[in-house]
Amino acid sequence: MDKKELYIGIMSGTSLDGVDLALAHFEQGVTHCLETFEYPLPDELKQQTLQVCQGQLTTLQTLGELDHQFATLYAEASNAFLAHLNLQANDIKAIGCHGQTVYHQPTGDTPFTTQIGDANLIAVKTGITTVADFRRKDMALGGQGAPLVPAYHQTLFPASNCCKIVLNIGGIANISVLQANGEVLGYDTGPGNMLMDTWVKKNCDLPFDHNGQFAKSGHVNSALLALFMQDPYLMAAPPKSTGREHYNLAWLEQILEQIDNSIPAADIQASLLEFTAQSIAQQCHLYQSPHQDQLLVCGGGAHNQALLERLQTLLPNWQVNTTDSQGISGDYMEALAFAWLAYRRIHNLPSNLPKVTGASKATSLGIIYHAE
Repeated sequence: MDKKELYIGIMSGTSLDGVDLALAHFEQGVTHCLETFEYPLPDELKQQTLQVCQGQLTTLQTLGELDHQFATLYAEASNAFLAHLNLQANDIKAIGCHGQTVYHQPTGDTPFTTQIGDANLIAVKTGITTVADFRRKDMALGGQGAPLVPAYHQTLFPASNCCKIVLNIGGIANISVLQANGEVLGYDTGPGNMLMDTWVKKNCDLPFDHNGQFAKSGHVNSALLALFMQDPYLMAAPPKSTGREHYNLAWLEQILEQIDNSIPAADIQASLLEFTAQSIAQQCHLYQSPHQDQLLVCGGGAHNQALLERLQTLLPNWQVNTTDSQGISGDYMEALAFAWLAYRRIHNLPSNLPKVTGASKATSLGIIYHAE
C-alpha cells in the first residue's frame, strides 16, 4: 500500500440493507478505489430505524439510543475493514460518514435534516478523524442539502457530445445530469426501491424483490399507476429532494384506499416497479440530446433486471448500463462519494454544487471530528 492519503467512506442508505465501506485515494481529480467492504446491519436496528423514519411516534431517548447504536455500528464496520486490509488507524487520513437519515425536510418555514450516528463516537472508537454532518451547511445556505453526489459524479464521468445521466437507485432514485455543455444538474426523481421493498416485505416477508420476480408475476394496474403518477412531488421543479418521510407504506395505503383494496398484491408490486421506472424515464426525457445518450445505473436497484429492462424500453434512444461498465462499482458509489467529500473537507475544498442543491454559494461541506 502506498503512502498517499487514504480515506474511508461509509454509507448506509434508505434501503437499510447493510453498511457499505470503500477505501480510496484521490489524485488530480481521479478516484483510485482500493478496496470495498460490506458490513451487516442488524435486523433489529433496521426495524427500529424504519419505525422512526415512517413517522411512528418516538422519544428523544429512542432517537439518542439509535444515534449511539449507529455510531457503534459504523465504528465496528470501520475496524473490521481495517483488519481486513491489514491497516492501522494511523494509515487513514479520515473517515467520511454520511450517517443514517431519519428525517429530511428541506422546504417550508423550518427546513432541517437529521442524520444519526454520532461522529464523536466513531472518531474515538476507531482512532481516525471523522468527517460527518455533510448536509446542514448546504441547507444553512438555502440549499436542499441533497443530492450531494452529483459533484462527485462530475469528476468520474467527463463531459462528451452526449448527455450522461448517473442514476442511483437506492430507496430513493436520484439523477446526476452531466450535459454535453458541461452543465451539471441533479435531484431526486422519486421512489427507487423503497416502495417496492416495503410492499414485498409486507406480502412475502422478503427484504427486496429479487430481480423483480414478484413484480413480473403481476400486471400493471393502469388506474393505480395513474394515481401514483399524480404525486405532487413529481410535478415540483428542481432543486428538490425527498425520502422515506414522504414515500412510505402509509403513503401507499392511502392511495390504495382511493381505488380498490382487492387489487392482487403482485399487481400492486408490478405497478410500483412501473411507477419507479416511469418517474425516472420522465425526467431523463427532459435532457435527451441528438446523440445516443447514456444512463449509467448504480445502487441496489441496478441489480433489479426487470427494472433495468423497463428503463431501456421507456428510453429507446438511450444506452442503459451500470456504472460498473465504466469501471466504478455501482454498489459502492455512494461510499466512494463520502470518502471524496471527506477528502474535500480535509483540504477545505468546495464540495456542493449550488446549481444542484439550490445553495447560495459553493462551500466545503462537513464537520471534522478529530480522533483523540
